[in-house]
Amino acid sequence: MTYSPWIIFLSVAIYGLVHTLLASLELKAWANQRFGEYAVRGYRLFYNLFAVISLFPVLALVALLPDRTLYRIPLPWALLTLAGQGLALAALALGLMQTGAASFLGIDGLFQPAPQRESTMVVGGLYRWVRHPLYTAGLVFIWLIPVMTANLLALNIGLTVYILVGIYFEERKLLSEFGPAYADYQRRTPMLVPGLKPGAPPTRPAAKSE
Repeated sequence: MTYSPWIIFLSVAIYGLVHTLLASLELKAWANQRFGEYAVRGYRLFYNLFAVISLFPVLALVALLPDRTLYRIPLPWALLTLAGQGLALAALALGLMQTGAASFLGIDGLFQPAPQRESTMVVGGLYRWVRHPLYTAGLVFIWLIPVMTANLLALNIGLTVYILVGIYFEERKLLSEFGPAYADYQRRTPMLVPGLKPGAPPTRPAAKSE
């Protein structure tokens, strides 16, 4: 039997590359110019739907390709990992509530004209402890799976790299949007791990005219 972790890792890399391109400011600007208000109002919803649907082929590879078990956490310790996953899901839900689930998912764009929607920088709640609590919750969830296989390990490594790269580009956009306020938030707040001393924030890119 031939195991295929590299195929899975490559599929996650392609998935991440496509989504990074779709999230780029340049592509959004092109969409805004080409489709006007409809792009402004619907782009985030389209992005999120595409992100979910395009993940299915990657998960199918994990399920269908030859695999082998690397470790299995026995009871009662497995209950602790399941409890940790439950807490991660609760943190994910709380983080969505704090940012506004409708805004995060892009649903508000269907009912509210773009000029009336203003971006706000959330720094309270979970965002007081880390800058990206949704990513923290996601990483905790995938790495606390009590049964780890070669395919799942490849998936987890790929998703972790994708998240770290995605954070880099996301923070560049946030710096461009919020400027010194976000740079100060970076200096005060860890990226993913509560209590970890934040690193030096990246240089703020030059502001772009709309």
